[in-house]
Amino acid sequence: MSDSPEANQTTHFGYQTVPVEEKSGLVARVFDSVAGKYDVMNDIMSLGTHRLVKRFTIELSAIRTGQTVLDLAGGTGDLSLKFSRLVGDSGRVILADINASMLKVGRDRIIDRGAGSNIIFSQVNAEALPFADNSFDCICIAYGLRNVTDKDAALRSMFRTLKPGGRALILEFSKPVNPLVGKAYDTYSRLWPIAGKMVTGDSDSYRYLVESIRMHPDQQTLQQMMVDAGFTDTRFHNLMGGVCAIHLGFKPAEPND
Repeated sequence: MSDSPEANQTTHFGYQTVPVEEKSGLVARVFDSVAGKYDVMNDIMSLGTHRLVKRFTIELSAIRTGQTVLDLAGGTGDLSLKFSRLVGDSGRVILADINASMLKVGRDRIIDRGAGSNIIFSQVNAEALPFADNSFDCICIAYGLRNVTDKDAALRSMFRTLKPGGRALILEFSKPVNPLVGKAYDTYSRLWPIAGKMVTGDSDSYRYLVESIRMHPDQQTLQQMMVDAGFTDTRFHNLMGGVCAIHLGFKPAEPND
C-alpha cells in the first residue's frame, strides 16, 4: 500500500486517479480555498475533539526545554504554539507547510498573539525536507501525511532529518476498529461537504478531505511504512475507536564508541 510514484505514474486525489505531477497542485488549491476557515471547520467536523487529540499528541512528544521541533504541515500553527512554550527561549520550533496560504494564516496568528519568538516559518515539501541530517529532536505531522503524494519519501525525509534517538509523531485520521463506530463516523463525515458549503462556500474541498481520509493507509500499513523508512520501536495509539490514530517511531540512537 505504498504510493511511491514513478515517472508517468498515477496516484489518488481523493477517489480520483490523477497524474502524479498534478496532485500537489490539486491539493494546493484545496488548502488555498479552506485556509481562512480551517480552524473553524476543524471544530465543526470534529465536534471540538481535535483539541483533545492534539493535547495527547503533545504529551506523547515528550518535548523538553532547549529542543528543536519540526511542526510539519503545521498549517495554522496551533501545535507550534504549544511546542514553543515547551522548548522555551533556548529551543526552536519550525512551523513548516507546503501551502503558502496555510503558512500565512499560521504566521499571522502567531504574530497577532505576540508569541513565538522561537518559531521559524518555512515553506517546504515534506517529500524532500531542506534541512540537514540529524536536525530535530522531534518531528510532528498532524493531519497532513494523507495529502502527501509520496508518503514513503516523506517518511524517509523525516527519518533523515531526525537526530539519533529523536521521535516522529504522525497524527492522522485512520480506520475505526469498531464496526458501529465506523458506520456512525462514515455517516457523520458525509455531512462535512454540506458544512463546508455553509461555512466557506466550498463543498468540493471538503469532499476531497473526506475522500482522502478513506484512501489513507490503515494503522498497520502505516506502521509498516514507518518501519520500512528506518524507524524503530514503532507503535500507534487509536483514539475515538480508531477514528484517529497517533503513530510514533524513533530514529535509533547512535551506538556508543
